Amino acid sequence: MAFRWYQAKLKTAPLLTQSITTAVLFATGDVMAQQGVERRGVEKHDLKRTGRMAAYGGVIFGPAATKWYEILVRHINLKSHNTTILARVAADQFVFAPVNMGLFLSSMAYLEGASPTQRLKDAYLPGYQKNLMLWPWIQFTNFKYVPAEMRVLVVNVVSLGWNCYLSYLNSGGGKGNVEKMVEKVGGRENGQEGGELPPS
Repeated sequence: MAFRWYQAKLKTAPLLTQSITTAVLFATGDVMAQQGVERRGVEKHDLKRTGRMAAYGGVIFGPAATKWYEILVRHINLKSHNTTILARVAADQFVFAPVNMGLFLSSMAYLEGASPTQRLKDAYLPGYQKNLMLWPWIQFTNFKYVPAEMRVLVVNVVSLGWNCYLSYLNSGGGKGNVEKMVEKVGGRENGQEGGELPPS
């Protein structure tokens, strides 16, 4: 029942529905980062940081991604279905993804009162490199098999782990902190086997 209601809202008010969904899931990713990775505890949880993540997801990423996917469907249509999908993935990863990564890091730095230039210098390259490790595969599947109105939702669900990574990347900065976080999530600090947090 709830899923049918959500599907109906995606059709009647797609932009608003996607924006609210994205805000909630960006906030959830930050909570995962602070509590699951950084082990801050409830008393030391940074609510402002969670709020900034929610605001970025709801005000910037949600609307931008919704419109971007509409543009891809409208303007990239080649002779074969698979070629069309590959072209859309390429556009997504080499146009939208790098712009979004830069906008995310610089806007977060600005809202925190930090230097956007320094934040980009420290975190942009490792973040975008990790983006290319996961998202082309996710987006190929998304564009090929998922109905258009559900694509932002699929991205948001997969992004729970990715937003956790983004939040940590943004709060920690450079490569050393990113690698430390990856090792922690993967269990290598305790000599355990484990996978890395998914890149975006």
